[in-house]
Amino acid sequence: MMNTKILTIVALCLGLAGLCSAQTSPTSTTTMTTTRGSNAPYTEGGVWVLTMIKTKAGLSDDYLKSISQTVKPVYEEEKKQKIILDYKILNGDATTPQDFSILIMVQYPNMAALDSLRDKMDPIIEKVMGPEDQRRATAVKRLDIREILGTKTMREITLK
Repeated sequence: MMNTKILTIVALCLGLAGLCSAQTSPTSTTTMTTTRGSNAPYTEGGVWVLTMIKTKAGLSDDYLKSISQTVKPVYEEEKKQKIILDYKILNGDATTPQDFSILIMVQYPNMAALDSLRDKMDPIIEKVMGPEDQRRATAVKRLDIREILGTKTMREITLK
């Protein structure tokens, strides 16, 4: 039960975080980098959370239909409330049987945006996806069509 809840939250966060555009907010980080005198060959930008998803054979469209009704509205509300900058979903062929075929990318303005993220997201998720029992049922159904292979948080950089 806890795994399903965590999986649902991770999937939503990743989905929201995974589908981000290449927008950056280099103004504040550029100033900080310059002020500190860093000689790094780049400036720091937004933070991306990437979720790698493997769907079962022939069920990619079913999974994408499912998240278009649940995850997409959550991401859109998060964009509206400026919790996330953007999100993107990439779909492609897996290179091996163990590879992912769907990548969800969600872009946050900076690492600090991840602090207390659940406090900001829970009301949105409940509003869009319903009460916990309903969300759990949706998450359990998704277990039959996809597997989350991993999640990764990465900072976008711009080379100098």
